[in-house]
Amino acid sequence: MEARKEIFISVDIETSGPIPGEYSMLSIGACLVDAPETTFECTLKPLNRNADPEALAVTGFSLEELEQRGTEPLQAMDQFDNWIKVACGMEGVPVFVALNAPFDWSFINYYFHRFRGNNPFGFTALDIKAYYMGVAGVSWKDTRSSAMASHLRPVHKGNHNALKDALYQAELFLLAQRLNNQTKVR
Repeated sequence: MEARKEIFISVDIETSGPIPGEYSMLSIGACLVDAPETTFECTLKPLNRNADPEALAVTGFSLEELEQRGTEPLQAMDQFDNWIKVACGMEGVPVFVALNAPFDWSFINYYFHRFRGNNPFGFTALDIKAYYMGVAGVSWKDTRSSAMASHLRPVHKGNHNALKDALYQAELFLLAQRLNNQTKVR
């Protein structure tokens, strides 16, 4: 049996609160780590009116505006699934990559299962914070994106726009991979 090629997909989301189901996913941004010009972006209609005011302040979204202009969740997840399939091709297996992957993956997993019945990423996610901790040999507190950025020196910056943050995360992951490769050479 031939091994399938892993396709690393950087995913970032913005939400109306801390947990899926009770709160809504408001936007999805994604890009291929190895080809960051290949992107996906979507804003979603909220599931309900539940919102943490701090979460909305960070995202800059209005639930009322998203109710009018956002994509229906089923349609959004169909579009994201189709993008993943095209991005991975027949031989590729998608690997979910995120900065604080447990949070972002929990919403993506919930929405894929609720609206499509399955998650193309499966039951796993690669957390950039944990990867960086292992590669750089730092403590957990030193895995904040600002600490990583001061060490890795990415060009991009995060700003709570899901697509821009996905691009930033992809760059951080690539830089952490390079750091890992440098430490292997020594």
